[in-house]
Amino acid sequence: MKTNFILPLLLLCLVCFSACDDGKESTGTARMQVRLTDSPGDFEEVNIDIRSVQIHREETDNGTDWITLGEINPGVYNLLDFANGADTLLASHSLPAGKISQIRLVLGDNNTLKLKDGTVVDLKTPSGQTSGVKLDIDAVLEADVTYMVLLDFDAAKSVVARGNGQYNLKPVVRTITQAIAGGIKGKVTPAEYKPGIYVISAANDTLGGFANENGDFLIKGVPAGTYTVKFYTEDDAHNKTVENVSVTQNQIKDLGTVELP
Repeated sequence: MKTNFILPLLLLCLVCFSACDDGKESTGTARMQVRLTDSPGDFEEVNIDIRSVQIHREETDNGTDWITLGEINPGVYNLLDFANGADTLLASHSLPAGKISQIRLVLGDNNTLKLKDGTVVDLKTPSGQTSGVKLDIDAVLEADVTYMVLLDFDAAKSVVARGNGQYNLKPVVRTITQAIAGGIKGKVTPAEYKPGIYVISAANDTLGGFANENGDFLIKGVPAGTYTVKFYTEDDAHNKTVENVSVTQNQIKDLGTVELP
């Protein structure tokens, strides 16, 4: 079976120092990641070849639109590796804020089933490779908020025996959409100090960035929690600390105008 190495790109951004678009105002986009999990099935392996992930967006200039997620980890996934609460990152992307209605998985040809006796057989997917497996999600994305779509495969129901030793793959998938991170924004004055900004959690995980020439700043991808926000200037003479900044998963916390000494 092909081995797939997962690159948890977005999660890495949540626990290390990151840029914040130089403090520019929101361009009206949300961040989305698509993750895969599974309900157990009575097999040794259920291997699914995922090639592409697409999101259906509504209310565009053309009425509707399919967007292919650019940061994709294509490969063959054994669904049973992600049972009992485990999951893995399939794809992530910045999307225009607004309503999304469907997600589509485009599958490749390397779908196989390993039975309990060790026999490996092909899983036939009548339409998955061409039109893709379409799933309803129906969610509204807010600008600058980070979302997750969790695809919960039911391996037992997704594998259908044909009665002649062959099996079909007819994916039964539950979708769960939720906001997983918010952000912090504001404006520093005087703007010419151009401070560095550190957002520090109780566990000392740090995100950050810089205010722009107008003093505006926006730190994205901040998980729900309470933070200390520190503003540092080159000469340390105008540093400032704001304590107990509370962020919720679906909120961009606005600190308003922060006056530096």
